[in-house]
Amino acid sequence: MKQVQPTTTREPHVADTNPQGRGRDGISARILGGGTDPDPRFTLANERTFLAWIRTSLAMLAGGVAAEAFMADFFGPELRKTVSVLLLALALLIGGGSFFRWLNIERAMRHKTPLPLPWIAPLLAVGAALVAVIMVAFVLARPN
Repeated sequence: MKQVQPTTTREPHVADTNPQGRGRDGISARILGGGTDPDPRFTLANERTFLAWIRTSLAMLAGGVAAEAFMADFFGPELRKTVSVLLLALALLIGGGSFFRWLNIERAMRHKTPLPLPWIAPLLAVGAALVAVIMVAFVLARPN
């Protein structure tokens, strides 16, 4: 008696549908710049890092809005506006820069080249230090 093996159907994988047999097609290929798909764990780690930068950007955004909305009793208008604008500018730069950081790392992994140096971390450090210096100067100069 002959045994019949069950057949399973599966959705075609991106690599299976590509005429070259690997990589991506269309807009993905243009954005990612070609290359081969890296190990999914590395791609997902890159994505988690991107989302962490987005969370940091949202925290800076919330801090800028909070400084402007709720600190009128503590700060003068000039200081409140300075701190607010600085936090909002940091949020903008970190949020926008995180996409380009994600993209550059994804491209480097696809082409097996060294990862680019981060410019977002020093920007965040300098911006946070600047806000801290302003706040320390305010606390020291404020009359009791």
